[in-house]
Amino acid sequence: MAKKRKLRVRPNVLITGTPGTGKTTTAKMLAEASGLRYLGVGDWVKEQGLHCGWDEEHQSFTLDEDKVLDAMEEQMSEGANIVDFHSSDFFPERWFDLVVVLTTDNTVLYGRLESRGYHQAKIQENVQCEIMHVSIEEARAAYKPDIVKFLSSNTLEDMSANIQTIQSLLADYDAETN
Repeated sequence: MAKKRKLRVRPNVLITGTPGTGKTTTAKMLAEASGLRYLGVGDWVKEQGLHCGWDEEHQSFTLDEDKVLDAMEEQMSEGANIVDFHSSDFFPERWFDLVVVLTTDNTVLYGRLESRGYHQAKIQENVQCEIMHVSIEEARAAYKPDIVKFLSSNTLEDMSANIQTIQSLLADYDAETN
């Protein structure tokens, strides 16, 4: 018989995907609907100084993974977190009970990134990552298949449906822990 993993009282959820797929909007909406804590890793890195400095080429801070993991450890061990970040493969597998990878049609993604004022090279890099399924492959390689879900996020209707889908998965988790 397969050994069942120990369940937290409240789950940790990772919302991941290429920049522009709707991670932050979805994660914040889900936090509000579920009562779980929202943790936007990118903002937290800036606020807490969990980086190695500014990367001029990518126009972003270079994440210090060790600092980030150390800073998140206690909160993650408590459970009840929704983590929003574009990468998933450096987090410990044990931290998450559900990993949601958001995907977006390339033309929709291009428009979203352009409206954010991203420079052309950054837009092209992110669209290429979406085409190559980088976020999908990272999640598949880093986590057990039964906790990884892939959801399309092209419209506000998709986002609402995704919130309902995730809430249903969280209800299943709650049923297993009670």
